[in-house]
Amino acid sequence: MKEFKAIINEYNKVDFTQRKAALATVVKVTGSSYRSPGARMLITDDGRWVGSISGGCLEGDALRKARQVMNEGKPITVTYDTREESNQNLGIGLGCNGVIDVLIEPAHLSIPLFEKFVESQQPLALATVFTESAIAEKLLVTMEGEVMHSFQQSEWNEKVILDLQNVFVSRKSEAKRYQVDGKEAEVFIELIQPSVKVIIFGGGFDARPVSQLAKSLGWEVEVTDECVAHIAPVFFPAADKLSLCHRDFIDRDFKITPYTACVLMSHNYEYDRDVLRKLIYTPTPYIGILGPRKRFDKMQEEFSKQDITLSSADFHRIHSPIGLDIGAEAPDEIAVSIIAEIQSKLTNRSGGFLKYRNAPIHQRDQKTDQIFKQVYISEENTRLSKTI
Repeated sequence: MKEFKAIINEYNKVDFTQRKAALATVVKVTGSSYRSPGARMLITDDGRWVGSISGGCLEGDALRKARQVMNEGKPITVTYDTREESNQNLGIGLGCNGVIDVLIEPAHLSIPLFEKFVESQQPLALATVFTESAIAEKLLVTMEGEVMHSFQQSEWNEKVILDLQNVFVSRKSEAKRYQVDGKEAEVFIELIQPSVKVIIFGGGFDARPVSQLAKSLGWEVEVTDECVAHIAPVFFPAADKLSLCHRDFIDRDFKITPYTACVLMSHNYEYDRDVLRKLIYTPTPYIGILGPRKRFDKMQEEFSKQDITLSSADFHRIHSPIGLDIGAEAPDEIAVSIIAEIQSKLTNRSGGFLKYRNAPIHQRDQKTDQIFKQVYISEENTRLSKTI
């Protein structure tokens, strides 16, 4: 979502009485590549861009192709074969060992939809045609099946919409082929998910780097405490929201969704315990508690006396001690450990060394050899009971 926001922000700055803009999107990858399908880059006719579609290898040629799109006003799909050690057409050694399809289109065909992505509080599914006569046409639906934007040809809507609904279950973005009335086209099916939000309970000095690092990833950040002195704006200049909130009103004052990670770091045992008691009845997929394991053990003992039993799903989402084991000591290092753990949780990865991973770095569709990377937060294992 950070890339979407950056593109929208830059697009809104463009004076279209003087400038033109194009949008490049990675829609298909066979083999390996630096960026996965869904990576985007906004390009203006003065040679500026925001976002990326590779590690810098393809951007130069994409700029040249984008000028053609801006001048002619017609979208095109460009295929880059990086399987050779050097690509004479691009004039640069790539070595990514993959075939990458990039859709380049006039920016106004997509940017208005991005506004809907940012505003949405629920996942969306997007289909983008990148071949044949319907190139760059889009179909956007919600989890409830509401069509927010449709193809111009209704027969294509009917053909693709079932796969769009299935993507909410499969959680996989992929390119698929369709045939309607004798015409064949490839369509990029994409899962678009809401922004990740982090709520930090406790505004101590060690919460500040956690807030800064979370914002650098494009996440929304809220910080709350019962002490007004801890949540001065000067301490959290990048936070989206600072609030003075008593622990009893956590469920009233905060909207906690399956896309909200909660970090308890107040250094106040009773406060953390009482906040945790509230959070276990919310759909948050991640609850991290700063401090030694014995603090959490003590909380469990007190909960059991109150007939509050933590389920296996609760133990899966509660992380105490908080963070990945990277040898963190200083506040900035601890912040890296915490944010890395949240990221690994949201992507369902272990956080180990990649060199020991006996699988592709990015998830791979074994049937189509498509590479995709989607942040998905499961709602299945979260407790949805009423708040106490």
